Amino acid sequence: MQKEQQNIQQFSSEDVEILSKETLYQGFFKMVKYAFKHKLFKGGWSGVVEREIFERGHAIAVLPYDPVLDEFVMIEQVRIGALPTSTSPWLLEVVAGIIDEGETAEDVCCREAQEEAGLDIQKLYKALSYLSSPGGTTERLHIFVGLVDASDAKGVHGLEYENEDILVHRVPTSVAFDWINQGKIDNAATLIALQWFAMNKQLVLEKWSHD
Repeated sequence: MQKEQQNIQQFSSEDVEILSKETLYQGFFKMVKYAFKHKLFKGGWSGVVEREIFERGHAIAVLPYDPVLDEFVMIEQVRIGALPTSTSPWLLEVVAGIIDEGETAEDVCCREAQEEAGLDIQKLYKALSYLSSPGGTTERLHIFVGLVDASDAKGVHGLEYENEDILVHRVPTSVAFDWINQGKIDNAATLIALQWFAMNKQLVLEKWSHD
């Protein structure tokens, strides 16, 4: 077993050789064609691999939680990418946003919580980060849990100039976890944030109590 573990992730970024990068599209997002070679598990190098990669920067997702009420604040908005496979493209989500140049992940958590849900984040706990779909995009998401007062969370929010139309929901934790099992929550960032919280709730509360 120890020998097998030594073979896990034996390569690093230095074991990939980028031969070329060609910008195919440049708009709000960017599409780049990579040509590269990489080392092989059996030794030597691969042939030339070509991949079109979607580059949209990196993002945060923050799960607002009120420990007094034991409630999450979740949002609902339309997502056109869900239309082909969902009965409704209005998804139940956590607060999320793209990290702009010069911003920290924590800055974006606070900004997006105010813009999308009218919430003031009192404390943040960094849960984890993950690659959203590394076969096709460079995007990395940073997941946080945010301490909030959910008692006044309500209404419709979002930036008018971005045509955002975001409805706020107060959701008891038990209901949110039931929604996962019922398939009502089926987007990655929200699933990951809720499942991580279910596994680590006590850790978060202990940290906040000592801050």
